[in-house]
Amino acid sequence: MSLPYSSAPAETDDLAAGRPLPHLEQDRWMRPYRPGPWRVATAALALMLASYLMFAALIMAAAADTQGAGVCLLAALLVIAAALRLLRVGVWVSGKGLRQTSYFSTVTVPWRKVASVRTAQQPVRVLGLPRSVQGQALIISRKGGEPLRPQLTDHNADFLGRVDAFDMAADAIEGWAAELR
Repeated sequence: MSLPYSSAPAETDDLAAGRPLPHLEQDRWMRPYRPGPWRVATAALALMLASYLMFAALIMAAAADTQGAGVCLLAALLVIAAALRLLRVGVWVSGKGLRQTSYFSTVTVPWRKVASVRTAQQPVRVLGLPRSVQGQALIISRKGGEPLRPQLTDHNADFLGRVDAFDMAADAIEGWAAELR
């Protein structure tokens, strides 16, 4: 039973009819999970370092040392770019396909070329460091090719200590794959 002055029935009617809502664009790349606290904290510390570098550049410019100011400003811009790239790392989905973004490269696989998306128990790296432990990873297999390197694990910067969040993110990506393959 709907309330007489509620706008909810229009949205639920669209969902029941199978029509996508205006805010559910499937052609836009989106990450089906939030960046984790380790990734956000690292980026925040990097941005704080960049602010100190920009302040140093301002002081050097005021002291008429333009070369030193330029070096500090360039270093600050590089740190900002590195922090923003760190925040973009992860698995992204859209109606077009699945995109796996690592720090230095991006691999995009159209849904028609995705063979399977599943979770598996295997050795995974802790925060991307060389140390490996037994954990879960999201395995993305391509048709006629090798599987992608596991980007989404329960020990990466997004899900370390948040196993439930990893399960929800893996289920969401598996759901996208099941619906659009």
